[in-house]
Amino acid sequence: MFIGENLTNLRIMHGYSRKELSDKLNVTEQAIWQYENNYTSPKMQIINDLKSLFNVKSIYFYKEDALSRYHTADSIPVMNIAYRSTEMNVISKTQSEAKHVEFIDSFLNYLTANLSLPTQPIIQLRNEVVNYLNNSTDERHEQILTVAELAREKLIFSQDTNDHLMFLVEKSGVFILEKPMGEEIDAYSLWTTQDRPYIILGNLKRSAVRRNFDIAHELAHLLLHYKVEFTNLNRKEHKALEKEANLFAGAFLLPEKAFLDDIKTISRITNPDAYLDLKKKWKTSLQVLGYRAANLGIIDSRKHRNFYAALHRKGYLKREPLDESLTIQKPQKIKSIFDFVTKKETIDIRKMIEKDWMADTLFFNQITGIEAEFFDNYFVQEQDFELISVKHGSNRVSN
Repeated sequence: MFIGENLTNLRIMHGYSRKELSDKLNVTEQAIWQYENNYTSPKMQIINDLKSLFNVKSIYFYKEDALSRYHTADSIPVMNIAYRSTEMNVISKTQSEAKHVEFIDSFLNYLTANLSLPTQPIIQLRNEVVNYLNNSTDERHEQILTVAELAREKLIFSQDTNDHLMFLVEKSGVFILEKPMGEEIDAYSLWTTQDRPYIILGNLKRSAVRRNFDIAHELAHLLLHYKVEFTNLNRKEHKALEKEANLFAGAFLLPEKAFLDDIKTISRITNPDAYLDLKKKWKTSLQVLGYRAANLGIIDSRKHRNFYAALHRKGYLKREPLDESLTIQKPQKIKSIFDFVTKKETIDIRKMIEKDWMADTLFFNQITGIEAEFFDNYFVQEQDFELISVKHGSNRVSN
């Protein structure tokens, strides 16, 4: 029997309205509503179209999907999703992203079901930050700078480089993924109710320094704005929290003592080109370097305006020098877990594909953001093994 909820889950995750999906299938919007509410079952041609559209197997629509079996109900609090966006949250977009994280979370639950994971450093750090913020009498500005310094210390960052920023944040327990989200959203983050932190990065063509800032900005939300209901904020409140996250990111990426030493080497502090060596060292943008210098009082507001005007005049607000040459870091944590569980044989890949997830390679690519070729390497090995078994099976050997 066709399970309408499975179709609803896929539709929402892909960000389709019923009207948009009906147009793709060349059926009425009412027909989609009837499929999803189990009033009617789609014909086989529609099933084939759905299968191709969502990269799943036909059986997917007739058995409980991954969310039914591996997802903990209500573990993704929609109101707590922290966007780094040029626009305020659109509810349909928020629901789509929340559904996507449900699929990711289900996949991680599936992969780690037989693993014993220690308490992650990011949870310990968050608890320490919450305790500090609840008991501190410092001004908010000072609190943010203190938390940035604490985070760098607890996540074991070197005081003179950001070369391994993504690796260290992932190592702390944060799951970082990338996916296409359009031009209006740079990134977002959230904690699940099971204390699993996520940072989701847009994968439009970004520079290494832009990506580093996105990670630091979302780390700020995870630590400073735990359990804040972002969907209930007005525009002014949202802007205030974004400003706090920017302040944290600048302080986190450019620790005060080391940066003060470095800035002494700059002869013309209003000239962005004079900061190129520091950009290469810290993997931060010229804008962030100037912002941090102003925040520390190294340059006054007038000189900072001159610095920013020079960025604009040189076209650096759109693309900076070195953006093409600095290597963009890619998430590795889920890859490492998948590789580990397959080598340890805690999961059966053929069973995962055919029975548990009932999906194709591109489906896993879509939910994790990991290139399809990565999964193909494992899936093809499994298929080769099956072919060898069949071949050997034709030559019967008596015991």
